[in-house]
Amino acid sequence: LEAGGAFAGVELYGAYLEPGLPSLLEHLPERVVVWDLEPERQLAEAEELERETLMLLAAEAREGEVPVGFVPPMVPVDRLRHPGRPRLMATVGEADGAMDLGWRELDPVVGRPQALAELAARGREAMVVLASEQRERVAAALGEAGVADAAELELEAATEYRPGLWRADLDPLAGFASEAAGLVVVTDAELFGRVRRAIRPSRRSSRGEATLHLEFQPGDLVVHVDHGIARFNGMRLIETEDPEQGTVQREYLELEYADQDRLFVPVENLDRVQRYLGGGEETPPLHRLGTGDWERARARARRNVEDVADDLLRLYARREAQKGYAFSPDTPWQAELEASFPYEETPDQALALAEIKADMESERPMDRLLCGDVGFGKTEVALRAAFKAVMSGRQVALLAPTTVLVQQHYQVFTDRLRPYPVTVEVLSRFRTEEEQRHTLAGLKAGAVDIVIGTHRLLQRDVRFKRLGLLIVDEEQRFGVLQKERLKRLRANLDVLSLSATPIPRTLHMALSGIRDMSVIQTPPEDRQPIKTYVTSDDDELVREVIERELERGGQIYYVHNRVRTIQRAAERVRRLVPAARVAIGHGQMPEDELARVMVEFTAGQHDVLVCTTIIENGLDIPNVNTMVVERADRFGLSQLYQLRGRVGRAGKRAYVYFLYDPRRSLTEAADKRLDVMAGLHELGQGFKVALRDLEIRGAGNLLGVEQHGAIAAVGFEMYLQMLQAAVAKLRTGAEEQRVVDVLTTPELSVDLPLDHFVPRSYIRDERLRLDAYRQLAAAEDERELEAALRSLRDRYGPPPPQLANLDYTLRVKLKGQRLGLRQIAAEDHEIVIKVDPDRLLDVEALERRFSGRLRVRPNRLLLRRQGEQWKEELMNLLDAMAELYGASQVAVNA
Repeated sequence: LEAGGAFAGVELYGAYLEPGLPSLLEHLPERVVVWDLEPERQLAEAEELERETLMLLAAEAREGEVPVGFVPPMVPVDRLRHPGRPRLMATVGEADGAMDLGWRELDPVVGRPQALAELAARGREAMVVLASEQRERVAAALGEAGVADAAELELEAATEYRPGLWRADLDPLAGFASEAAGLVVVTDAELFGRVRRAIRPSRRSSRGEATLHLEFQPGDLVVHVDHGIARFNGMRLIETEDPEQGTVQREYLELEYADQDRLFVPVENLDRVQRYLGGGEETPPLHRLGTGDWERARARARRNVEDVADDLLRLYARREAQKGYAFSPDTPWQAELEASFPYEETPDQALALAEIKADMESERPMDRLLCGDVGFGKTEVALRAAFKAVMSGRQVALLAPTTVLVQQHYQVFTDRLRPYPVTVEVLSRFRTEEEQRHTLAGLKAGAVDIVIGTHRLLQRDVRFKRLGLLIVDEEQRFGVLQKERLKRLRANLDVLSLSATPIPRTLHMALSGIRDMSVIQTPPEDRQPIKTYVTSDDDELVREVIERELERGGQIYYVHNRVRTIQRAAERVRRLVPAARVAIGHGQMPEDELARVMVEFTAGQHDVLVCTTIIENGLDIPNVNTMVVERADRFGLSQLYQLRGRVGRAGKRAYVYFLYDPRRSLTEAADKRLDVMAGLHELGQGFKVALRDLEIRGAGNLLGVEQHGAIAAVGFEMYLQMLQAAVAKLRTGAEEQRVVDVLTTPELSVDLPLDHFVPRSYIRDERLRLDAYRQLAAAEDERELEAALRSLRDRYGPPPPQLANLDYTLRVKLKGQRLGLRQIAAEDHEIVIKVDPDRLLDVEALERRFSGRLRVRPNRLLLRRQGEQWKEELMNLLDAMAELYGASQVAVNA
């Protein structure tokens, strides 16, 4: 807390930091009227929040995290019933259009300071500018426009309202004008656009060369790069004796091989151990240590990979040879649109957008997969890309799988693009034949800029004048025939595909580099993980779940994916909870009736929507935070994950119940799918769900069936690494760039007499400890290692001595790998360094520099240990070797 960190439950500690913490009500001036929208719902939510907080407090007290009897700094709910100020109460229906304060939006003024002078000339009595960190720039612009004298441009924060100019440290808001008050409010964001930190797309991410880091836990199959497939049995802390240091503790991964052989892998070599993902149903046999089985399997896979890499290179060449349309750079309106986004972009969103814009501005046609969790901002990124295309004079087609999702996209696009001269239309069965004819004519004539539609967009009568960008939402929902039609459409088009859980084939293509990929994994602010339960269907449970959500003022999705029996499901809900207002929605209803039901449910006129998977994609109703799914075993993994993402989108705790029939036995695949869903406790898991889907369903046939055997032999992660290395080697040439990866680098054994591990007292959760080890071992240089350690310090506090020793060992390992060393180990009273016999090293220069402390033997250096100084001496020796290796290389080249 002192360092400014935050964590779940931080609000409970508020009373420690500021006793007698005031509430918002204490900050309001006396002459304020409180406008209470939906007072009953507000009170119900406040009571639910109070209940949840007290439950969390009791749990934390039992764990010893807070004192027993501690009172959190919450405003009692009774204070909300009687705020002590004049109060205006209204429901949503009553307030709709009733509170017109006379505020109107301003015309866009980005890049047009003179527009302010025009506004002032219309007789406004006051002008207010909210400027954050651009005071001088604002003053100069307004002075040039003749809006105010220089004396008035001292933009200090005002303590009370006065005509003229004043400054407030507020986030950029939308400016407005009020005729009645004679007031104009203009923000610096409207004057100049929002200031943004430039994020450059990395070559690695823009080419789709993503690396997998699949988590594994005890019992899982893993692949050791040098020894093959084994079973991970867990972490082991092992003690050894050292003549200088005494007892030394190190942590190892215990791997079990065939014939019950054991291999203990030091945690600093965790980068050489990967989760096994075979892409098939058969469990592979464990390899035997000390035989050539693994080497032969790797050699076969490498030969297969080289053939595939040749095919990939031909695909690359065809793509590179195609000439697409190079979109123009961002316009001022683009900056204004992006500044109007009401939320702060996550770093992943910003990076994905930068990569997409770079693709669009190049002549090579874009084919990018944007993989992001449900609700993580894929639509916003797509909207900005679409606007960029329109600003370049091109048309945009957005293809979505359901009419409900099309309507939602249409609403979002029209709301955001209303201030701009952009025409957005819809093609779906929700539109009449006359409306569709009008839209088709507009597309052909170029009068429609953006069209959003279902499969209707793929029919032969749809003709575009200058289509430049195709956006495919939830690409995995389209079948083979539709994708063939898309291929004809996308000859020279830029194509952006959006998916939370791409199907195995798509994911395989993206990861192996055939398609570019961007991944959004950062959750939006305030998003809470969704509580997921997999349990047997029971009337009492369903009643309790629905009643609890109604008590906190929320709504419920009840998913029953059979249209023939959906009425029966609705009757069940009415019987169990008579007070609930129940509506039905499914895809076979008449369009106008379905549209009416969805609008009414969104407005809060129904409590429970009994529906099919029509709600699966894109639907965003913030007040729905509980979902019940009947016969969840009948759904695919991607469907279950998509359904789960329909709740928990408003910062409230959400609950999902996947029910199965206890009287029926589940198939093995269904059991695995439900297991995956039950184990999802964190946000941003869509990418991992897709990988598990790949594991359950198989990797599929990418360019030929022969790949399946190669993937099963070495595991999907290693197969991809081999493929990426082979493709990179063919594209760049071994002479131009030495392709280095963990598969071709010999293992460096580092065995130093230090306690180096992450203590369980520092990170208690075993899975998180393993993840910390993985981050540290995967660091490719000292900068990445420092970043990983900084992340651990931020999350868990100052590092203990054992972690500091692990940091030292990893730095030694990084230096040793760059020098091509074979081993760095303590033997008796010396540190033994085994060098690469094929590299030239001036050992006489080393002996002179470390006189009396270093002995030279064939292919080995022996450094004498002296107290604690040996650690510094070893680092100095490695640095000296790096200098001499560099000097000898220069001499050889000369």
